[in-house]
Amino acid sequence: MIDRARPSAFLRRSPDGDIQPVARPLAIETPIAIEIDGIGYAVMMATPDSLEDFATGFCLSERLIDRAADLIAVDPHAAEGGVLLRLALAPAVRDRARDRVRHRVSESSCGLCGIETLEQALRPLPVVAPPADPVHDAAIFAALAALRDHQPLGRETGAVHAAAWCDADGAIALVREDVGRHNAFDKLIGAMARGGIGWGGGFALTTARLSYELVEKAALSDCHTLVAISAPTSLAIERAAQAGIRVIALARPDAVLEATPPKP
Repeated sequence: MIDRARPSAFLRRSPDGDIQPVARPLAIETPIAIEIDGIGYAVMMATPDSLEDFATGFCLSERLIDRAADLIAVDPHAAEGGVLLRLALAPAVRDRARDRVRHRVSESSCGLCGIETLEQALRPLPVVAPPADPVHDAAIFAALAALRDHQPLGRETGAVHAAAWCDADGAIALVREDVGRHNAFDKLIGAMARGGIGWGGGFALTTARLSYELVEKAALSDCHTLVAISAPTSLAIERAAQAGIRVIALARPDAVLEATPPKP
């Protein structure tokens, strides 16, 4: 089992001048180099667990595969300074990664590696069908109240994000954690895809800032309702409206804000 945290020593300083040694765990953050069919594709800073889920969700979010079965091998290797994650794609989709790498002109930390134009950066998103019954407020508040109990690494370290699949009643059915908010959502999407699980009448709940990347991952995974405990960005709201995704932001135990689509 891959460690997700390691102990570390600190000095606790109080306003009255008291200084005490304390020990607390640190969330592990390490480079994960993703190699696809022998080609270096990306390096992500992540928590090195649930790597098959992460690889599947990452490839789905990058539009390199259409379904979990298109990722035919996930082979992690410990490497100096990090993890090498070797992936193999099905022949029908193999050229997608090669084309992205071939046209790559620069590297970026914003999730747009291999993108050359604005049109490519903001490619059309699939329109998500709404649920037969919209998610009720009571379900959202129930999930918010229960989320901390499903964040073992978060409780231990206070340094990671969580992404959760919640059912129509707000019961938390599946959670993934990671130091990166995108990675946590990729792990969740990957775990659901590998398990043949759809969103159904449920919803996604994330502890992260609601950026456009999370909206795009939601759209590509057919998630109709996205709830975040932090605020959204302008582009996130615009992209959600284009994809038909319902956005609930600044979700707190006492109130939530539902985004309304921007006016034309």
